Amino acid sequence: MSPIKIGIIGGSGFANPDLFTEEGSKEVKTPFGNPSAPYRIGKVNGIECVLLARHGANHTIPPTYVNYRANIWGFKELGCTHIIATTACGSLQEDVHPGDIIMFNTFIDRTNLRTSTFFDGTVTDKTKGVCHIPMEPALCDKLAEVIYNTACERNVKAHPKGTVVCIEGPRFSSIAESKLYRSWGAHAVNMTAVPELCLAKELGLLYCSVGVVTDYDCWHEVIVNAQDVLKCFKKNIEKVSSVLHTAIPKIASMSWDDDIESLKKVVASSMVN
Repeated sequence: MSPIKIGIIGGSGFANPDLFTEEGSKEVKTPFGNPSAPYRIGKVNGIECVLLARHGANHTIPPTYVNYRANIWGFKELGCTHIIATTACGSLQEDVHPGDIIMFNTFIDRTNLRTSTFFDGTVTDKTKGVCHIPMEPALCDKLAEVIYNTACERNVKAHPKGTVVCIEGPRFSSIAESKLYRSWGAHAVNMTAVPELCLAKELGLLYCSVGVVTDYDCWHEVIVNAQDVLKCFKKNIEKVSSVLHTAIPKIASMSWDDDIESLKKVVASSMVN
């Protein structure tokens, strides 16, 4: 069984020393520029992990201007095989409540200003050609299942699957947009799923997204605002941290050789040179 290394994308909730034992930090230079912040190197419940604050150490980078390519490339450079991404999201359904977590399994892309591939032929010889990566499955179901089952064991309200609509941001949805997304049957809306998950798949990284539901967007009775979203996210990130504290050793004890090899073949078969 080959060793694995887990990357975690998230916020300040992982600064809790009871969760994360930090051994240092590392700045990574990539062909695509600088990642959002230095990578924190350490252990979660004894398992080696790499942590990155998606929006920078002080949440100063808007969703559109996150350097997603540099962030994901850096995880690969540091030897990561898996990525667990935490993200705030707004619920689009009555039964998905603020405080719940939701494991996304597919997405609808409503962004329009972001580069969603490494393979544009402009940056590095390693990314020559065109990569027509399939997006079904969009995320790693096996990884999501471990986290969902762990949440249930810890009595954390969780949803095993869900469709996320990724909007450009940083503005929130209009009421017309929110109602449209609901009519599509989507479960949540956020601003960072794309191109993060697409880029991870292109590099052969097993990726899952843990949505932390912070609000009901604007279709519900209360209009969403940024301060309430951040307050709810910070309140509930400890809940997610406790789930990951238990789930990560489980992930590390499993064999992922077949999953990694299968994804490598998908990437190779997607290339047109």
